[in-house]
Amino acid sequence: MKFAVPGVASAVAGAMLGVIGVLLITVAVQQNSRPDIDRSGDKDSSLLNTVEYGSR
Repeated sequence: MKFAVPGVASAVAGAMLGVIGVLLITVAVQQNSRPDIDRSGDKDSSLLNTVEYGSR
């Protein structure tokens, strides 16, 4: 059983480092800001700045 203690300690340390690594990477790459919408186009001739429902 002398070999089990270092093995368990190593497994616990590896699991903790893995969880910390995943959390750090998640915090680093998360996007928590919305992009600005470009509203500078001409509404009469632009399909992106107005909703087209067809002719009425």
